Amino acid sequence: MTPTITPRRTRTLVLLILAVFGALLAGAGPASAHAALNGSDPAQGVVVDKAPTEVALTFSEKVATSSDSLRVLDPKGKRVDTGKPTETSGTTYAVPLHSGLPDGTYTVAWQVVSADSHPVAGAFTFSIGAPSTTTVSVSDETVGGGIVGWLYGFGRYMSYAGFLLMVGGGAFVLACWQRGAGVRPVQRLVVSGWLTITASTLLLLLLRGSYTSSGKVGAIFDLNLLGQVLQTKTGAALISRLLLLAAAALFIAVLFGAYEKREAEEKQDLTFGLAIGGSVVAAGLAASWALAEHASTGLQPGIAMPVDVIHLLAVATWLGGLCALLVALYRSEVPIEAAAVRRFSQVAFGSVVAVVATGIYQSWRQLGSWAAFTDTGYGQLLLVKIGLVAVLVGIAFISRRWTGQLAGTALADTETAEKSVLGEKEPAAARAGASAGKATATGGKGAKGAGSGSSSGSGDSKAASGSKRAAQLARQKAAVATALQKRQRDADPRRFGLRRSVLAEAGVAVVLLAVTTVLTQTEPGRTEEDAKAATSASSSSSSAADSSSGALTLTMSFDTGGTDGKGVVSVDFDPARVGGNEMHVYVTRPNGRAFDIPEVKVAFTLEAKKIGPLPVAPDRVSTGHWSASGVQIPMAGDWKVAVTVRTSDIDQATVSKNAQIG
Repeated sequence: MTPTITPRRTRTLVLLILAVFGALLAGAGPASAHAALNGSDPAQGVVVDKAPTEVALTFSEKVATSSDSLRVLDPKGKRVDTGKPTETSGTTYAVPLHSGLPDGTYTVAWQVVSADSHPVAGAFTFSIGAPSTTTVSVSDETVGGGIVGWLYGFGRYMSYAGFLLMVGGGAFVLACWQRGAGVRPVQRLVVSGWLTITASTLLLLLLRGSYTSSGKVGAIFDLNLLGQVLQTKTGAALISRLLLLAAAALFIAVLFGAYEKREAEEKQDLTFGLAIGGSVVAAGLAASWALAEHASTGLQPGIAMPVDVIHLLAVATWLGGLCALLVALYRSEVPIEAAAVRRFSQVAFGSVVAVVATGIYQSWRQLGSWAAFTDTGYGQLLLVKIGLVAVLVGIAFISRRWTGQLAGTALADTETAEKSVLGEKEPAAARAGASAGKATATGGKGAKGAGSGSSSGSGDSKAASGSKRAAQLARQKAAVATALQKRQRDADPRRFGLRRSVLAEAGVAVVLLAVTTVLTQTEPGRTEEDAKAATSASSSSSSAADSSSGALTLTMSFDTGGTDGKGVVSVDFDPARVGGNEMHVYVTRPNGRAFDIPEVKVAFTLEAKKIGPLPVAPDRVSTGHWSASGVQIPMAGDWKVAVTVRTSDIDQATVSKNAQIG
């Protein structure tokens, strides 16, 4: 006999799936930043001769700032910045400093919200005159962690899950199994999805202020923070989602109310209206994510946002419909027809095609290179997601095979078995009712025959008791018949195989949703690589000669004043000694990418001995790379290395830095 999956086994599997999900969320940690710090003025770790009038930070995208977003602290930890950070140009934000700052090491601590709604923070130091000890910790600040960060991540997961159940369940009923509108377990599934996304959206709205600022639990109910959140793009998206959920509630009420009560021929017009209205509401809900997160910023946002909406709708139709099918197979007393399963298989196939197509575009947009798959955290998580999708598609292929078998002989066999069970039990129930009626009649006659010792009231009481007994026996017989019918149905190996494969799909889908939630909180690979390049350029700006190897690297920022005239030039000089040297010049944009410019010139001057300038015209090797061999240094000393950069026919600039050579 083919084994069946009992409710106890189902609960065990669900608990195991939730345990995996919990482990994924527990290991997610704080949300990573999606806006990266590409540069600063003064640069990280640099020693400047004169106190700057302001500190400016350049990010990879626009960010939201507050009065405490950019703080500059002296060696004793006292703030020396004045005023609120202001946007100076593009993605650069500056804060003014007190005049006449004394020498020492200063700490810059910053915390902003990136354009895709995620908080980002960090810290670095620079020195005036000479480095000094400081009481301020220079370790990078983290945001999005702690209890508030965990709750926010949980809320994001539940909002996605609720969206999938509500949209996918509704689409499953309308497109695949219209009889399901009257099935209680399916109704509960869709309503649970609506309740879940509504509750999680309210939770996210309350947590948002604390999540992007202090991260304190006590700040969750701060009305001032809530007011600030409502003025942000994310706050507007959450409010819009709540308004759309009110429309979704009306859709659900009609679907499981008036629609379910209509006759089959009367449902056509209402089905069309519900499909159009439901699609509009579902697309609006998906847009509440697309307009406020990854897709709204970065490369090609005008294309990325519609693609993201299609991606979310396809995922909901596929995975949410899968959950509805699982409920229909396990919990519904009304057996789902093979034709409905076959229709869902076709709908799911189209959804998978849409998911793959939009996913490829999103991966290219967020990664930017093949190396980012293995070199960045986002790429590694994306590989895990791709693997889970592949497993899910493989299991779906097995389900599709079971569906094909069920659509053939399985349905006929099941219906025959059901009829045979009913055929056997109905006569039994009829015989039970007849026996009960006969017993009642006999009892009545007996009571009448004994007339001298009984009243008419006693006879009526016995008759009523017999009638109740007959009804009770009939109900028992009907329950037994239903149980046998369900057992016979579940014993069908094809239907059992379909149930098992769909359950496996749902289990993988739960884990896939957890990975996707973590992925949406992880810094995209393209941004991470740009940040690494910018950090590398910033670190090399304070490099000097390496005494062990004799190599010298000088990095200087330039601005020719023209359009697209900002960048960074690095000069590598090896072995940086008297005599012949090998020189390489690299020119990059502020984000670390190679900068193709018309001309670069270098000149060496030893002012103490009045030698120079000694001009050097390096040869272009590739985009942003020039080199020269046999560069002669006549004597040791503190040489001034001047680099002239020309970005157009009329725009050029000369920057210089001193270095000990020889």
